[in-house]
Amino acid sequence: MRIYENDFDQYEFDEYHYVYDDQPGEDAYEGLPQKYFTLSKKALALMMALCIAVSGAFGIGGAYITSKTMSSAPVSFQGVNYVVPMYADLATATGSELTIQQIINLAADAVVEIVTERVTTDFFMRELVRPGAGSGVILTSDGYIMTNNHVVRGSGRISVTLRSGARHEATLVGHDTQTDVAVIKIEANGLTPVVFGDSDAIVMGDLAVAIGNPLGELGGTATAGIISSLDRRIRLEGQTMNLLQTDAAINQGNSGGGLFNQYGEIIGLVVAKSQGLGVEGLGFAIPINTAKTVAAQLIDVGYVTGRPQIGIEMIDLSQVQDAIRHGARNPGIYVSRVLSEGARNAGFQEGDMLYYLEDIRIEKFSDLTDGLMKHKVGDTVNVTVVRGNDMVILSVVLSEQRAN
Repeated sequence: MRIYENDFDQYEFDEYHYVYDDQPGEDAYEGLPQKYFTLSKKALALMMALCIAVSGAFGIGGAYITSKTMSSAPVSFQGVNYVVPMYADLATATGSELTIQQIINLAADAVVEIVTERVTTDFFMRELVRPGAGSGVILTSDGYIMTNNHVVRGSGRISVTLRSGARHEATLVGHDTQTDVAVIKIEANGLTPVVFGDSDAIVMGDLAVAIGNPLGELGGTATAGIISSLDRRIRLEGQTMNLLQTDAAINQGNSGGGLFNQYGEIIGLVVAKSQGLGVEGLGFAIPINTAKTVAAQLIDVGYVTGRPQIGIEMIDLSQVQDAIRHGARNPGIYVSRVLSEGARNAGFQEGDMLYYLEDIRIEKFSDLTDGLMKHKVGDTVNVTVVRGNDMVILSVVLSEQRAN
């Protein structure tokens, strides 16, 4: 006899068959008259055919009844009856007017693959070529393409592959570090541009379809989900951004690709995802109303107009190890170069640590950026700096930030 044990119970087996306590022994049938019945082959075949016919009839009838009763189910909520579709696909469940396949057919030709090459120097001063990849969306039929700044920044070579497979070399038109938007240009005509939606009109639960080039080698990949949240304040590489959140699958290489709504219109420029142990379905996109405005200015003038600046170049030594490495007395944001005449006239010097902008404490780049956005070009602001053992208040007229 063997005893087998699992997490819930014990089962007892002998070597050949199960033994149940309520099964009668063989001697319980002794003395009873025995009768044997036989069926002819014809009768057996007829019985089998009848069984099949009856079971088929019940199966069809059951399926019909189920489809009528289960295709929708009444739900009562606060006294109001709703009819909720059962087994609805994502497009139906989100109220989309188009299927996901139709959305992909409308939008996919406007999404491109981007491959880049950057030249870097290693510890031994040898030049290394580092490849990169991302996605982009076509803005105009004559070759302007929008992507993320982090996809193309510092690239010596940018290559674009269309959905048709045609490959083109691209040039950088303009880029903006604050919004992480960039525009590149290829020499081509007759391209299919994206159709712009209104990112201010979307709501949580709307359908969202992401199309891009995940992993840098799976161009034209589409994933679907919903808009999970609006106006997420996310800090990326020192910049605080207001982004759309989606649970559509986003991977490396999707950056710069499109996030499309139920009409096949672009509503977001994919920019980032959250990753880590236990993290799933946290992708983010720049609202298209922001991205397209920046892209238009990059095409027209090469930079985003109307942004105020002090006129200095800064270095981030807010981490203790960085401050020690550069010989700084305290962690913070330091002036590395005075750029404008206005900043020079105000008295800024290399080595000054920025301490306050008006009443805003400056501990990181985003503090300064957020503070400046509360002012306009031409405003006069007070900046408190730490210089040696002293605190100095400098009054500076804000100038317009040009191409960065």
